[in-house]
Amino acid sequence: MGLIRHLSDYAVPAIFVVILGVAVLKKVKAYDVFVEGAKDGIDTIIKIIPSLVGLLVAVGVFKASGAMDSLILLLRPVTDLLGMPPQVAPLALLRPISGSASFAFVTEIIKSFGPDSYAGRVAATMMGSTETIFYTLAVYYGSVGIKNIRYTLIAAIMADIISVIASVWACQFVFG
Repeated sequence: MGLIRHLSDYAVPAIFVVILGVAVLKKVKAYDVFVEGAKDGIDTIIKIIPSLVGLLVAVGVFKASGAMDSLILLLRPVTDLLGMPPQVAPLALLRPISGSASFAFVTEIIKSFGPDSYAGRVAATMMGSTETIFYTLAVYYGSVGIKNIRYTLIAAIMADIISVIASVWACQFVFG
């Protein structure tokens, strides 16, 4: 674990140095590009805030109603088998359907258990390792007019299941 912690201490500064180095080599005005990107980011945030607020409320209602506890209890045998924190199991089911709802759910997990908790780490790793399958298929196949997705959905669901399991196992390996 010492090596990973040591590498992580220098990862972000190293990325900045590489980005600035490439910008200098390609004669790109890095600061101007950064400012333009930041403006676009703020515009994006303003557009998605209403959806995120609605999703956070929906997740709160789902938790307050007891439905989340029932779902966790139902999935407990599977989560115990995989070594997954039971609180993260709904995320594994929600992530292929909605990225925004998944983000709201991860926010709730981190708020409830903390970012350095095992559940918070698994949720964050799972969020980064999985994909919103149905949205992605609709956007990419829809943009080129493909109506028959053939085996893509099956392969995507299999990849998502493997990513969920790998997320749990990677966190077990790295964080114990």
